[in-house]
Amino acid sequence: MRIRYNPEARPELAAWEYYIDEPEKLRGHWAEQFARRQPMVLELGCGKGGFLAQMAPAHPEKNYIALDVKSEMLVLAKRKAEEAYAAAGVPMDNFLMTAVDIERIFLIMDETDQFDEVYINFCPPCPKCRQHKHRLTHPRQLERYQKLMAPGARLYFKTDDDDLFRDSLEYFPASGYDIEWITYDLHENEPEWNIRTEHEGMFTEMGIKIKALIARKKPGADSVTWVDPKVLKRMAREAAAAEAATQEGEGNV
Repeated sequence: MRIRYNPEARPELAAWEYYIDEPEKLRGHWAEQFARRQPMVLELGCGKGGFLAQMAPAHPEKNYIALDVKSEMLVLAKRKAEEAYAAAGVPMDNFLMTAVDIERIFLIMDETDQFDEVYINFCPPCPKCRQHKHRLTHPRQLERYQKLMAPGARLYFKTDDDDLFRDSLEYFPASGYDIEWITYDLHENEPEWNIRTEHEGMFTEMGIKIKALIARKKPGADSVTWVDPKVLKRMAREAAAAEAATQEGEGNV
């Protein structure tokens, strides 16, 4: 989603007590930043904040962290969160946000930062083949999230894009997840837990069906079967070189 540059966004965020301006300093210590030690929830790519602004005030028994890369997005999410907490009449002591490129999430978190729920809502589909590695559901990303997820944690994924969803159905099992629930039309029999965001409403009005799934983290590193294409290419080169050397040795006998 494109959004116009806002020179005031960064200063407004920096002055807000619930925005973490230097998140790398909290690596391994996110749980300590909340008023209460309780299950943590992570949203990857929060956009304008329509999702967590509804969810976090309604669930004070959980702590929420929202991530996005653009300050212009985060400042809109900040304002929505403030309005939502004020309307609910509850203290904003279970909500934090920060700016980070999600592909570099391990610059600000490590494996001691454990989440019980992870949400990916309407991430960019990156339709071109060379862009696929930047999808938030690509295996190289899913493996990273898995390290941040508590045993048995769930990842919730929603999208309007058919190709992204189809490919993600292969990404998740290859990255150490069991797909527990799936739908190709989320609103046909809409579950009670679903929260409709601005994005979701826009796509629905256009007649586009929302696809969704819930995946659970499998125990053990041996549950991951995906191999980076670069590794596969290297393995193929090494195998070819070994085969050539064998044939050359046989020819000299």
